[in-house]
Amino acid sequence: MFQITRSEKLADKIYLMEVKAPRVAHSCEPGEFVIVKMDEKGERIPLTICDFDREAGTVTIVIQTVGASTERMVELKAGEYFQDFVGPLGNPSDFIKEDPEELKGKKYLFVAGGLGTAPVYPQVKWFHDHGLEADVIVGAKTKDLVILEEEMKAAAGNLYVTTDDGSYGRKGMVTEVIRDLVEKEGKHYDVCVAIGPMIMMKFVCLLTKELNIPTIVSMNPIMVDGTGMCGACRLTVGGQVKFACVDGPEFDGHQVNFDEAMKRQQMYKTEEGRAMLRQAEGDTHHGGCGHCGGEE
Repeated sequence: MFQITRSEKLADKIYLMEVKAPRVAHSCEPGEFVIVKMDEKGERIPLTICDFDREAGTVTIVIQTVGASTERMVELKAGEYFQDFVGPLGNPSDFIKEDPEELKGKKYLFVAGGLGTAPVYPQVKWFHDHGLEADVIVGAKTKDLVILEEEMKAAAGNLYVTTDDGSYGRKGMVTEVIRDLVEKEGKHYDVCVAIGPMIMMKFVCLLTKELNIPTIVSMNPIMVDGTGMCGACRLTVGGQVKFACVDGPEFDGHQVNFDEAMKRQQMYKTEEGRAMLRQAEGDTHHGGCGHCGGEE
């Protein structure tokens, strides 16, 4: 059992939970995720790691309620428990393997959209903890949906907040801020890391390709099972079949086929769609989820 040590609502349908999980906290790195199960009847839910404290043995996750399982999950209070908290899973961000001294010669831009702010934060914090500065753009639909702003301010070199409706910070999409920073303010970036809704990451990548900025994206939004068995997070990267949960979740954004991934994500939600995918993908279709018969 894994005790919840902190639970709070960040915004509408978005909740933060700090969980006592010493082994996970000891090993996890930015970019990785955990699988959380509320109880023996609960759904297994993959969630990216928002923060961790190795000394305290805690891991922070951010949950958006999208169905019955997550609705039940966020009702838990501090002092209550999750039955399972498995991780870390996936591959950590590539930059943690680099020498911090060499990273000082590179300028990173982190772009967070909506809930994507949660997985971006530990990456920006890693930079800060290693004496590195990075620019950060946080985008949300409205002011009320901006999360982790103070935490991000403390870790970022420069923080730019933008809202679709202009209710806070700049007005417009994150892509408009990127273009303004590069073309109007003369900023230069060696690497962009973009995490958020699929459509946001797609358009960020279209722009950064135009601006010649190598870009990393996290495909965690399409994960379902989190172990490579269900096939929900199958995608094409540079013409090759990959699975976000075992091969990623981070990939070269300029190589990801976003249109295919978004179409497949919608099809996977229905029984008929899963049957069509199974037929089209043949032996490369994974079916360990138990929904589509691929495990037989």
